[in-house]
Amino acid sequence: MDLSQLEVFLAVAKERRFSRAAEKLFRTQSAVSQSIHKLEEDIGEPLFDRSSRDGVLTDAGQVLLEYAERLLNLRVETQEALSELKELHKGKLTISANEFTALYLLPVLAEFRRRHPMIRITVNRSLGSRIPDDVLRHSSEFGVLTYNPQDSQLRSMVVYLDELILVVPPDHPLANQVQVSIRQLGGEVFVAHNVPSPYRDKVIAAFQRYKTPLHMDIELPTLQAIKLFVSTGNGVALVPEMSVEGELARGELVRIAVRELRLQRKLRLVYRKSASPSHAARAFLKVVESFARDHKGRYRFQMEH
Repeated sequence: MDLSQLEVFLAVAKERRFSRAAEKLFRTQSAVSQSIHKLEEDIGEPLFDRSSRDGVLTDAGQVLLEYAERLLNLRVETQEALSELKELHKGKLTISANEFTALYLLPVLAEFRRRHPMIRITVNRSLGSRIPDDVLRHSSEFGVLTYNPQDSQLRSMVVYLDELILVVPPDHPLANQVQVSIRQLGGEVFVAHNVPSPYRDKVIAAFQRYKTPLHMDIELPTLQAIKLFVSTGNGVALVPEMSVEGELARGELVRIAVRELRLQRKLRLVYRKSASPSHAARAFLKVVESFARDHKGRYRFQMEH
């Protein structure tokens, strides 16, 4: 088994057709078929269900797919690391984040960019539940999460403290209240994010504990949509404080404390324990540390494991 065979295998798995994979690889269909046949001989298992016209993977093919992606990503990472040695400050920084955790990165990356303008930055948007796998599969060097992944292969560091807060439009009847109780919110229409999260479960449990109905009648796909919808008078929402700092400062939304609901969120930076960090990764960690030291407040640089 060699990497060129794995490249052919991934192309067929992705394109679902030997002919389309051949076109992508600028090879003949016969050459692609021979490469797959040789790989199957080396492994001792069929990788594709030949009875299907859609290139369906067998169980062995599914297992190989995951490892093939890792190996080829490692090859790219190796090539980039060697290139960095030759070109000194040139390199690439790749981070996985979701819509919310990317907000933490903006000021930190601005500082990183100021110090290292030659390093290319890519932030890949991913679901929070998938970010640890992105890092473990070498698709990204870092991930930013709102939970501790509890994976022995990952190192986790708290970098920011946030809080889930209640926001209402300025003309809402409760807008002049500094604090309310959960029971006062039983008649409100909540605008919710349509991606499940542990914090959503905690909010539901809190309303149940106080025997108060929680009307999540509207679910939207992004925080930006939620903020805009609430600011125009279409309900209330529980959102990360960091995501509404601008709207609160401009008076487009009003924050109200909920007496029985204090949900602090820790943002964590995760990366592989066994990895030899690239030049860009080492430089990024230094910026994260200095940013926490210089700005204090909610910024942190605290290793978990």
